[in-house]
Amino acid sequence: MILDMFKLDGKVAIVTGANSGIGQGIAVGLAEAGADIVGVGRSDMSETKKLVEATGRRLLPLKADLLSIEPIDRIIEESVKEFGHIDILVNNAGIIKRAPAIDFSEKDWDDTLNTNLKTVFFLSQAAARQFIKQGSGGKIINIASMLSFQGGIIVPAYTSSKSAVMGLTRALSNEWIKDNINVNAIAPGYIATKNTKPLRDDEKRSSEILGRIPSGRWGTPADIMGAAVFLASDAAAYVNGYTLAVDGGWLAR
Repeated sequence: MILDMFKLDGKVAIVTGANSGIGQGIAVGLAEAGADIVGVGRSDMSETKKLVEATGRRLLPLKADLLSIEPIDRIIEESVKEFGHIDILVNNAGIIKRAPAIDFSEKDWDDTLNTNLKTVFFLSQAAARQFIKQGSGGKIINIASMLSFQGGIIVPAYTSSKSAVMGLTRALSNEWIKDNINVNAIAPGYIATKNTKPLRDDEKRSSEILGRIPSGRWGTPADIMGAAVFLASDAAAYVNGYTLAVDGGWLAR
């Protein structure tokens, strides 16, 4: 049955930035499909843990600041120690700094690129090494952005990082598919999270954004669940190196 191919029973997924927003939505969606979750984040994971456990699955909360690559080995080691294996990595954690390009600071640039790109690469590398060691393949899902396709306004580092995430997704997919590791990305549209609160609070900017979204509304973390489950499942076995936009039609406008 085709629906059986979407099931994630017995799988273990690492989801970074799982404490809130899109990461929390993805963690819950993967759990509803049958996966146990390793939730990685800088802040309290109790809400996500409660939501995951309500599905009957387990969540291992790991506190880590992904501004540097220092926690990566520990994340993989503790995940394997707890569950015995890992099968899915969702690179969701990211930061955004807003300032005109003419004024953008080196620190904000480095912090954004380190979190959104450097850590994504090295955590993917560590997960891929574990997948290869296990001999069972795996799935890596990167979280890209509308700004993987567009330039944006006053977010030069974020745009650069998310454009690079789409390119990195393609590059890794080419190398690792031989080891049965699928690497894909999701590009969320304008989702109602804390990262987009400044935009939603700006009445003029919010109105401009909504005016261009054919669906006529801001997205929610729940809107990303289906894409994440699909890309994490056997149903997406022949999908590789692709960035799937979940944007209410924004890019089609």
